[in-house]
Amino acid sequence: MKIKDLINSYLSYIQNIKRYSLQTVKAYRTDLTQFSEHFKTTNKNDTGQLTERTIKMFLMHLSETGIDKRSISRKLASVRGMLKFAFQNKIIGSNPAAYIINPKSSKKLPEVTTTESILKIYQIADEADENPELVKIIFEMLYGCALRVSELCDLNFGDLDINSRTVRVMGKGSKLRIIPVGEKSIEIIKQYLSKINHQQNNDPLILTKGGNRLYPRLVYRIINKYLSKVTDIKKKSPHVLRHSAATHMLDNGADLVAVKEILGHENLSTTQIYTHVSIERLKSTYKKSHPKS
Repeated sequence: MKIKDLINSYLSYIQNIKRYSLQTVKAYRTDLTQFSEHFKTTNKNDTGQLTERTIKMFLMHLSETGIDKRSISRKLASVRGMLKFAFQNKIIGSNPAAYIINPKSSKKLPEVTTTESILKIYQIADEADENPELVKIIFEMLYGCALRVSELCDLNFGDLDINSRTVRVMGKGSKLRIIPVGEKSIEIIKQYLSKINHQQNNDPLILTKGGNRLYPRLVYRIINKYLSKVTDIKKKSPHVLRHSAATHMLDNGADLVAVKEILGHENLSTTQIYTHVSIERLKSTYKKSHPKS
């Protein structure tokens, strides 16, 4: 089989069978196309010619281009997933990526903002924005419910249950989870709902000014605009609110497993990075305030 055909088969599998999001499939396509182009430079084009050396040469090429180790690991994960699929479906006789490990990299702790900063944003929105309810519900769902941007944009009116104060979220890999919604969040959500005339349960929960479903680029613009007004952290993306939510929950004594379920993480190790953030914040507080520091 030609490498191009394998890539198309694998992308169809993760989109239609595994139900990965369109954004995730797009990222896989970019990584695998890059791998395919490099493979062709060796005058090879058939999956039977793939070897462990082929993959290592690709990783070396990526390293020489100067991209960071985290990006290299992500691209390796894309290639590894495709070759595992090829091996399981007997397209290749052995998996040349089976014993290749990720390049070692130091984990960067995620940046977080403060609860006070978010509350200040609500005040700014009330004073300056022509649609403050939209700004508030976006911040409230991303921070109050620790959602990913894609999860926020995919929410329908029927996913929200005001009475039980829960929201139903379809996460990565089409995994459904039920997230509790706090009383203060409910009040902000109700303010937004009072401005929108939802007709059916499958209507988008949050709409743009033009009446269409909320989309990621708009969310990024709004989050960046308002975080820039209240914080000097370098990264001002929507994921900062998710990081902040997880960190603040752990700061206040939340159970790590419960936080894992709220975030929709598959592995507890993914959630554990936020314990390191909390410890670093504790150290910072100690240094600033303890007389013996």
